[in-house]
Amino acid sequence: MTAHVLVQVKVKDPEKLAAYSQAAVPIIAEHQGELILRSPVLEVMSGESDFERVILLKFPDAEAARNWYSSGEYQALIALREEGANMVLTLLEAPD
Repeated sequence: MTAHVLVQVKVKDPEKLAAYSQAAVPIIAEHQGELILRSPVLEVMSGESDFERVILLKFPDAEAARNWYSSGEYQALIALREEGANMVLTLLEAPD
């Protein structure tokens, strides 16, 4: 089953976030992931959220997504990610 990672973003430091993003994209690709959507949050229609951006990544399956997240290359970027933004990453599985 195809897997997606939903990333909700609240920017803290735009320069550090840009550096993180530039480094993360090739690592995502190495793990068969692709960027499907990158968008500002236009409106919270229900509930409360202070997230400013949403990113959607697609992987062939949940195992590939987990392998990306747990890879040494990605784990090395987490400190930079946390300096650049508050993020919530959620793994989702979609029926094919």
